[in-house]
Amino acid sequence: MSQKRKHQPQRTCIGCGEVQSKVSLIRVVRTPEGIRIDQTGKLPGRGAYLHPRRTCWEKGLSKALSRALRTSLTPDDGERLEVFMSTLPE
Repeated sequence: MSQKRKHQPQRTCIGCGEVQSKVSLIRVVRTPEGIRIDQTGKLPGRGAYLHPRRTCWEKGLSKALSRALRTSLTPDDGERLEVFMSTLPE
């Protein structure tokens, strides 16, 4: 008797365009308070996904993130995301 595999939701990295499982990507979400990094993947709001690699974040922060979230990044949002990006591996 074969066992059913649990469905793994797939998401696209806005930095490189590669499709992977949702759990392997980092979600960035637009909230009324601003742009937040969603470690749990459960915050309400419009989200976008990026690999935990600095190269994807550099590409994503240029224009793709604001387009995906349908908003413009404030200087505070950009600074917060840049600080998080500096903790990621190359």
